[in-house]
Amino acid sequence: MRSGMKRAFGIVLKALMGLVLLLGAAFGVYVYNNLTYHDRAMAEVKRAGFVEKDVTVGGSRIHYAEGPDNGPALLLIHGQIMDWTSYARVLPDLAEEYHVFVVDCHGHGKSDKDPRKYSARAMGRDLAQFIRQVIGEPAVVSGHSSGGLLAVWLAAHYPEWVRGAVFEDPPLFTTLFPRAEKTFNYVDLSTICHRFVQQGEESDFTLYYVRNSYLLKFFQDARPGMIRYAENYRKKHRDRPLRYWFMPPVMNEGFRTLPDYDPRFGAAFYDGSWNEGFDHAAVLKKIEKPTVLILANWSYDENGILLAAMDGKDARRAHTLLKNNRLIKVDSGHNFHFEKPREFVRILLDFKERIG
Repeated sequence: MRSGMKRAFGIVLKALMGLVLLLGAAFGVYVYNNLTYHDRAMAEVKRAGFVEKDVTVGGSRIHYAEGPDNGPALLLIHGQIMDWTSYARVLPDLAEEYHVFVVDCHGHGKSDKDPRKYSARAMGRDLAQFIRQVIGEPAVVSGHSSGGLLAVWLAAHYPEWVRGAVFEDPPLFTTLFPRAEKTFNYVDLSTICHRFVQQGEESDFTLYYVRNSYLLKFFQDARPGMIRYAENYRKKHRDRPLRYWFMPPVMNEGFRTLPDYDPRFGAAFYDGSWNEGFDHAAVLKKIEKPTVLILANWSYDENGILLAAMDGKDARRAHTLLKNNRLIKVDSGHNFHFEKPREFVRILLDFKERIG
């Protein structure tokens, strides 16, 4: 009897030890993925043949990457606080069917930081010149978030250089006042940027953002610990972007590019100057070329703050204003091309077939 119990105990103990090892391995993989996702994706981008370059357009340096010439020209325009590498997960596949050009917008990444360029009008003018000067032929234009607004501007004002456009969850109508004041972007990034520019005590925008983020309020009791972690990390690694080992890539991606972001860009959304001369409805009506409008998941919090770029009503309104549009609702957060890269690539490849 005792011998049988000892054998049973041994089996249970081995099973528990195996479970602990399995959980430990799974945890290690989780942490590894959280800390290295970007480096691994960029290695694939380099293998796909992308080369980084710089060009002066309108008196300002624009940093960009160009892929191999495997099809029609495609210009990708990232959203606010991002850079061209935010498209890393989709670039290798897109490069098989397109000649991809992907830029760092003014105020982001390695492009110049010049507040005089922080408006849709000025950035749209420079991007149109980029197409003329660098690409040299009409391009498909796809923009995410504020980059989607720039794609709208380009398609309306420079149709001779745009074959068609894909608008990836752009904040249509929601960055215009008074609507803007009840959006997540305004109460979070725009307001934080405005206050950072006005103060002179903290020089590290990453830390200033973490300490004041509306987003971190959703973490409730964990928020103080997350702030302390960021402070310790930035003290030891001032030359590296903030990475939370316990946060998944979709969360870390929002912190990765903060060191190379000019908060004066966000302040232009706070005071409305980014949209100067940009009536969203009127500009949408001008677009004749084929378009796709992608709507991601959206919701409102208990204070009536829109926790998204736009809601379903905004998307339907834009769809009715566009003359040749397809509205696609996706089950994804705002950063669709990052969260669902295969679905995003499929939309871009289908669009290529549509425009011929």
